[in-house]
Amino acid sequence: MLPTGFDFAISALANPFVLGLIGLGTLAGVLVGALPGLSSSMAVALLLPFSIYLDPIPAIALLSALYCAGTFGGSITAILINAPGAPPAVATAFDGYPMAVKGEAGRALGMAAVASVCGGIFSVFVLLFTAPVLARIAYSFGPPEYFALAVFGLSMLASISREAPIKNLIGGCLGLTIATIGVDLTTGVERFTFGVAELYGGIHFIPVLIGLFAVTELLSQAARLGKETHSITLAALKLPTREDFRRVRGTIARSSVIGTLIGVLPAEGGTIAAMIGYNEAKRWSKVPEKFGKGAIEAVAGPEAANNAATGGAMIPTLALGIPGSATAAVILAGLQVHGLRPGPYLFEEQPGLIYSIFFAMLIANVLFLLIGLAGAKIFSRISLVPATILWPMVFALCFVGAYGLEQSMVDVWVMLIAGLLGFVLKYHGFGPAPIIMGLVLGGLIETSLAQSMIIFDQSWTGFLSRPVAVIFFVLALSSIFSSPIRMLFRSYMNKMAKKT
Repeated sequence: MLPTGFDFAISALANPFVLGLIGLGTLAGVLVGALPGLSSSMAVALLLPFSIYLDPIPAIALLSALYCAGTFGGSITAILINAPGAPPAVATAFDGYPMAVKGEAGRALGMAAVASVCGGIFSVFVLLFTAPVLARIAYSFGPPEYFALAVFGLSMLASISREAPIKNLIGGCLGLTIATIGVDLTTGVERFTFGVAELYGGIHFIPVLIGLFAVTELLSQAARLGKETHSITLAALKLPTREDFRRVRGTIARSSVIGTLIGVLPAEGGTIAAMIGYNEAKRWSKVPEKFGKGAIEAVAGPEAANNAATGGAMIPTLALGIPGSATAAVILAGLQVHGLRPGPYLFEEQPGLIYSIFFAMLIANVLFLLIGLAGAKIFSRISLVPATILWPMVFALCFVGAYGLEQSMVDVWVMLIAGLLGFVLKYHGFGPAPIIMGLVLGGLIETSLAQSMIIFDQSWTGFLSRPVAVIFFVLALSSIFSSPIRMLFRSYMNKMAKKT
């Protein structure tokens, strides 16, 4: 017997219009991913305002397809011109570009496409079986548990990047602050509205998302105008051999598991998954000395890992409402714009939508395999579009997307301010993902905290009576202080070693 909503999802996706949207999203994702400077996060943020006019299933299917394909698209320019189209493709360039220089661009592109599909499909099946179980567990959650879960989600920002954990936490707090703008529904107090009536209902997701991703990147690209990009001429596309696939099957399987697990962590896991996938491929390789010179395993490992992270990132996004990546945070915002609340109730009330997302991601993975193999030559030429033409077009789309939400110039100003703020923060080492996560989780944190305090009669000690909440708080503390504790332990061990 088919699960509830399974047949509904199949019939919904069998609609030629929906299939066309998935194909369009896949093609757009590959194109965007192949353009250096653009990313799937930015593309989803730009497309989000236009998806409002669609029904929920076509809209979320379109965004999900764009997410999957955008991650793969970055490998095209990483291999051809040593310019990763997206951050997760950085590790692919280490050996993909040397293969292109040696005249093996087709072999590298073919392996990147196949490894990406394997990792993506694996993670989608994990999502299919894991997310409903996680949602059923979360079904018994009350406001205290959701508050503790959201705090834990924010705390993961500290440990996901060992280089700037404090900056990640600061970015998350900034996002929380932005989420408080507007009238508090509990007390009726106006906060940070400055007398602007349009701000009484709070800051909308979409203008901030467009500003932090698209406008910030536009300003960053403007600072790099004038730099030349040299391309590698791509000969006839030659697929990897059967021997190549036999050699990398263990690498793909290992990296698929790694990428899925890392993708579950509430942070921007694709890049980290790719780097770990690369390192593990080298560690298990029989010829590690060839890495950096054009090893086929070094292309398969990071590509399987970063695409597996897409499905992994959707697990906490759908089951718990905790975004697993920056792009997943934008998709989460899209669900909320359509009046859908991710979590156990979504699985209970909208199973057809959930299975539609699963199948849309599966279809997108198959499509970008075909698109990636058949259209690599074309995509490599699109990457040479002059920045002076590309970015004014992106800027125009930013204005249309921000203004089209509610036909308000206030949203346009919010977008511009967010873009300028994002550019300044990026210059000082702050990323957009923590801010977006704070903004997305801000409403959940505030609402669940207010409800919890009412339940506990304004006593904080009430949280101690909820075991699940206590577990999440302990995990949050361990996540925040794990790096300092690790550093102190290493310092202590070094001192002991010197004494002996």
